Amino acid sequence: MSSVFEFEAVNRANKGTGAAKATRRNGDVPAVIYGGSTDPEHVVLNHNEVSKRLANEAVYSHILQVSVDGKSQNVVLKGLQRHPAKDTILHMDFLRVDMNEKLKVHVPLHFINQDISVGVKAGGVITHSMVELEVLCLPAVLPEYIEVDMTAIDIGDSVHLTDLVVPEGVEILALTHGEDHNLPVAQVIKTRPVAEEVEDDAAAAEAGEEAESE
Repeated sequence: MSSVFEFEAVNRANKGTGAAKATRRNGDVPAVIYGGSTDPEHVVLNHNEVSKRLANEAVYSHILQVSVDGKSQNVVLKGLQRHPAKDTILHMDFLRVDMNEKLKVHVPLHFINQDISVGVKAGGVITHSMVELEVLCLPAVLPEYIEVDMTAIDIGDSVHLTDLVVPEGVEILALTHGEDHNLPVAQVIKTRPVAEEVEDDAAAAEAGEEAESE
């Protein structure tokens, strides 16, 4: 696990939809911190500071520290609501983390060596079935991302969950449910040659002309 991301927050005395709207009008983000043996906390964060933190992909799969009125606690980001049309963060959900208990977190997949893939060199195209993966692990070994090496993947071949290399102590959650959950992550498919596409277009046009003459 790499460097810690810190968020500064203050307690939000007023709860409810009206209070949340007032918080947003002030340029802040309403949020809730929940989980563990402590009651949920309704807090407020500065929108500009939050936006800066969220620009880093690692925030979404990382143990974060939220300091509420000077008291820090470990959390993960479990929910994020954005405005559908504006670059505005409407609400955040943080889940408290016990460093001695395993947690489930979605981790991004980083596809590497795609341009030198055997299948791509042969004229194929890589398609992705997943862009993130849910893992189960202790907070201390939570990976920032998981790499998917496409170097040796030929046309018609796929990378499955069991092909991924994950750090020690990290489990791929889907695989804990049985072999039938060994899903494909990415594959290299064959592309049709340009000449073949031109022939198909010509045949379709000819068929259309014949249909019109009838």
